[in-house]
Amino acid sequence: MSLKNHVILITGAGGGLGGTAALALAKQGAKIVLLDKSIPKLEKIYDAIVGAGAPEPAIYPFDLAGATEVQYEELAVTLNETYGSLQGILHSAVELTAYTPIEIHETKDWGHTLNVNLNAAFLLCRVLLPVLQKSEHAAIVFTSDSMARTPRAYSGAYGVSKIALEGFSKILSEELEAANKIRVNTLVPGPIDSPLHKKIFPAENNGLLPAMDSLNDVYTYLFSSESLGVTGQTIDAQAFKS
Repeated sequence: MSLKNHVILITGAGGGLGGTAALALAKQGAKIVLLDKSIPKLEKIYDAIVGAGAPEPAIYPFDLAGATEVQYEELAVTLNETYGSLQGILHSAVELTAYTPIEIHETKDWGHTLNVNLNAAFLLCRVLLPVLQKSEHAAIVFTSDSMARTPRAYSGAYGVSKIALEGFSKILSEELEAANKIRVNTLVPGPIDSPLHKKIFPAENNGLLPAMDSLNDVYTYLFSSESLGVTGQTIDAQAFKS
């Protein structure tokens, strides 16, 4: 299995794409740390992984938006003490309250969305970089959206967060490139039959779109040795060929 002995933290692991990635990477031998604020959702993907005969994952209930800086640091300490090193982080958690004009965008929704989609990614990377650097090679993958390059009206804080996240990914990849240990890339899933896509486009026939598990190969590629040397890239999952 291509990811045997890999420990990978996945945020939003109880969600559609996060859960899909968790199962796919676990089937490749990875030990997955499932992070989400919903314990029932975490238990569901935990059962799916165990039922597939993959390595038993770990559950870490965590509220990305509400956690303090100290709690982020405690997460890093726990992972370091439990595993000694970390081979990957997949930032899959996402918040989208609703499509709404800036004119009436609620301040609370704006702040909450940026906390989940952007600030949490920064905090996790900052506290976990020392744990990732203990690995010979490690990968950080951010999940973006095509609207980061073609911003849409009414996408509000969600659209802004994805634009900023891609910029953050580029900055981080350049800072880490010289050491040649941690590669940093951004994945754009594209139109997928996912809960988020259904929320954004409720009138579409989502059943005609690719299933979430169509992303399994690109997830495996980004965390396996196949992607060594690939960093600072934005990868379109719909154009990806394994």
